Amino acid sequence: MIVVLQWTVSAKPSSNLDYLRQQLIALRDLHVNDPLLVCLPEGFACFDAKAHDLMAFANNSAPFIDEVCQLAKQFNVWISAGTIPIAEGTKYYAASLMVNQLGEVVARYNKIHLFDVDVDDAKQNYRESNTTIAGKDLVVVDTPFGKIGLTVCYDMRFPGLFGALRALGAEIILVPSAFTLPTGKAHWLPLLQARAIESQVYLVAAATTGTHDNGRQTYGHSVIISPWGEIEAMLGDEAHNIVYLPNMDKLTDVRQKMPLLSHNQFNYEFKHEQ
Repeated sequence: MIVVLQWTVSAKPSSNLDYLRQQLIALRDLHVNDPLLVCLPEGFACFDAKAHDLMAFANNSAPFIDEVCQLAKQFNVWISAGTIPIAEGTKYYAASLMVNQLGEVVARYNKIHLFDVDVDDAKQNYRESNTTIAGKDLVVVDTPFGKIGLTVCYDMRFPGLFGALRALGAEIILVPSAFTLPTGKAHWLPLLQARAIESQVYLVAAATTGTHDNGRQTYGHSVIISPWGEIEAMLGDEAHNIVYLPNMDKLTDVRQKMPLLSHNQFNYEFKHEQ
């Protein structure tokens, strides 16, 4: 079972942990016998805090990560921990962690593609590379839910990454996100559906939504898309959850009837951590 959480993420880490805890309490009855994966959005730790506050948090993010791990263990769930800033020198990685039900970090993906773009919104200019170090390694992790590939937000615009994850065995690809309103309205669904269809995977995108502490607005519309490109479940711009059980037989059927991986004439070169 997969649960996607969507909310207006705060700049205060303690508020976001409180929200996560409340949601886990509410989800207790969902998985008496089945494992549960809880997917969180990009920036769920402290969204769009002031640069010096975010760097200070990144330099001391270990206690926050420990709290997330303790929640996973306490509630016996897996957690895809959106992104958490983890310092390296004068910058930080946007690290997406996979935590198992024992409270262990079993995988870490550092966001590869950084959002250095101009957008027609109130902020206008985004330069993620000013504060963030680009990752280099691809990550596919074995879980009770299948082989899961990890990506983050802007990564979805680069189909080669998704093709490489598929070649590494990914059956589900997670895309924790914080899309702007203009780019969300124009590109959110087309990009995600294209990546799901091309890669023949279940695609799970947990997103932030609403107007945040600094006035920035994000698009929401968290979604789960099938390997055939169908919208299995999608939210609007409200704070809400998706609960969904992927049909892995459907994934197998799609791949058998249209074997894109064996037909593909292009090879991917990449670094991989498993």
